[in-house]
Amino acid sequence: MIHIRKANQNDVQGISKVCTDGYWETYRDTHSEMYINRVIEEFYNHDRILNEVTNTTREWGGYFVAIEGNEVIGAGGGGMIDENSGEVFVLYLNPNRRNEGIGTRILDAITKQQKEEFQASCQWVSVAKGNQKGIPFYEAKEFVFKYEQRGYANEEEESYISLRYYRPI
Repeated sequence: MIHIRKANQNDVQGISKVCTDGYWETYRDTHSEMYINRVIEEFYNHDRILNEVTNTTREWGGYFVAIEGNEVIGAGGGGMIDENSGEVFVLYLNPNRRNEGIGTRILDAITKQQKEEFQASCQWVSVAKGNQKGIPFYEAKEFVFKYEQRGYANEEEESYISLRYYRPI
């Protein structure tokens, strides 16, 4: 039985693992090893995740996790980017657990928080251009492509592109 719930301190290692493994699986064919390692070191390290499960705000609503037994098999989170707009900042699954509806359940938990707690009326997500795991998922959830922008973690010589998607909620 898979349960979706708000993450706590006991989930930190599992969140780090599922996000690291999911990030590698998603980007190994489209992004450099240096880029992937830089993003993982910044976002999926123990201290940052511990802080992010302990300190939540409107701008960062915390992680939601999919738990099976005692194992984190998926994790995601988001927050508000302005008065009415929520954003999904992160959503990864154990790469062996795709296409079971787990990502949908995590997205639903993030969306419920943004609508009910934060009064969001719309939601955004950035997906790397070429991400053939994320793009079909978000399009199936009625996100609509709006525009391209420079990738968040690009260094000067890098030219990765993020696609910005939007949906009313």
